This record gives sequence, C-alpha cells and structure tokens, in this order.
Amino acid sequence: MVVQIVRFRSGLSEEEVIKTCKDRAPDYRAQDGLIQKYYLKYGDTNEYGAVYIWDSQDALDAFNKSELRKTIPEAYQVQGAPDIGTAEVIMTLRS
Repeated sequence: MVVQIVRFRSGLSEEEVIKTCKDRAPDYRAQDGLIQKYYLKYGDTNEYGAVYIWDSQDALDAFNKSELRKTIPEAYQVQGAPDIGTAEVIMTLRS
C-alpha cells in the first residue's frame, strides 16, 4: 500500500471546495487502485488537502498521469505549489 498526502491553498470558499469534492467523488470512486480518499481542511487557513490510500505504487503512478489528476489545480483553484508527500505503508494496526 502507498499513502499520498496533499495540502494546498485554494481560491475557492469552503462551500465551493465541498461542492467540488462532492461533484468529483464519483470520478475518484472509479479510479483503479484507490482504496480510500480522505478530504481535509486545515483550520481557518483556506488550506485543504487529501489523504489517498493506494493499493500499489503503479496505481498511484497511473493516477498521476490521468486526466483527473491534471484537472485538480483548476477545479480547486490551487494557489501556489501544493505540498505532496508519498510513503509506503510498512505495517497496519488493523487488518
């Protein structure tokens, strides 16, 4: 399993971010290899993000080349460069 954590500043209001998340959720549900996605809000900073849980690095790599991935900056009006980190899961607490 691979985890990717993304954090970005948005030019959208909180209500617009939530609507965008809901509107795009079916596209993420259809993404091969995406086990789960958690949508995040960082306090009152107008920063948002996501935690993606992928079944493999190959699935994450395929997503990173997808049209869905390419549309993220425009859809969320991302301001500046997002902070993106990736890590391999070496152990889970629960199976």
